[in-house]
Amino acid sequence: MSESVKIPTSALGAPRDRATTDAVAAPVITPTQIIAIYGKGGIGKSFTLANLSYMMAQQGKKVLLIGCDPKSDTTTLLFGGRACPTILGTSSEKKRAGDALTISDICFKRDGVFAMELGGPDVGRGCGGRGIIHGFELLEGMGFHEWDFDYVLLDFLGDVVCGGFGLPIARDLCQKVIVVGSNDLQSLYVANNVCSAVEYFRRLGGNVGVAGMVINKDDGTGEAQAFAAAVEIPILATIPAHDEIRRMSANYEIVARPDGPWGSLFESLASNVALAPPIHPKPLDQDGLLGLFKGDVVGRHVTLEPARPEDMCPAQGLTKPSLEVIYDDV
Repeated sequence: MSESVKIPTSALGAPRDRATTDAVAAPVITPTQIIAIYGKGGIGKSFTLANLSYMMAQQGKKVLLIGCDPKSDTTTLLFGGRACPTILGTSSEKKRAGDALTISDICFKRDGVFAMELGGPDVGRGCGGRGIIHGFELLEGMGFHEWDFDYVLLDFLGDVVCGGFGLPIARDLCQKVIVVGSNDLQSLYVANNVCSAVEYFRRLGGNVGVAGMVINKDDGTGEAQAFAAAVEIPILATIPAHDEIRRMSANYEIVARPDGPWGSLFESLASNVALAPPIHPKPLDQDGLLGLFKGDVVGRHVTLEPARPEDMCPAQGLTKPSLEVIYDDV
């Protein structure tokens, strides 16, 4: 059900701060691994992270899960369908009341997992990316970089390309990135964009790499596997398109219970996430991405026909009176 990540033997045997051939030039994996997960909206990032964090906690790890999607739904599955007060919303309420924001106001626990939601503005009433930046400024003021966790997992919406959503990559806030995708063009388009962002900031001196890909809702058609092979990133787990997983997720039930039917899958994912080094992906161009799909799926058989000026307005509208002033001969 799950594939093990293929990690070079040298990467497993070397000290954690030593660069390997495929790893980012000089990363230092600190005792706290900060990992950002990106993917298309609705692809299953929150499902993956809620279950991954739960499994890690059952394995004795101290885990902090931070939802960075303005929908504030990352922790909903973890808390059985209950909404978590957001950092931005609670901070505003405390500020109006003249009170200080405390950890107890924004961070909550379940079965060993610590979790919080950044939140964001209502539709049309602000910039979600700017909200993320402000949210992390608040966390840094509360000692974020001194907190003692084995893993900090960040859930980021990959569809949005503004600076706030690229914060972990642009500012080296995390050591590595995981992309979640499926066998559809749009989710792989987003995954490819994230790989492109990682490479762009690496060329500017950044140290963030891609740990690999989680394939969710896998139907066996193979496009996601082909994408991972093409950009040269490992597959950390393959989660099948199974009705029982869909039903449990819809009912806000944890799938990753060690004694459950899907426990081994998430045990493997947790192990792979922990061991996978941050590597340099090789993003695809548009033709390369489309080449993963059959032509009749993505429309490569369509010919681009250039529009003509006369197509844009009625023919009689093309002739306009001249503005030139013509004087009669004297």
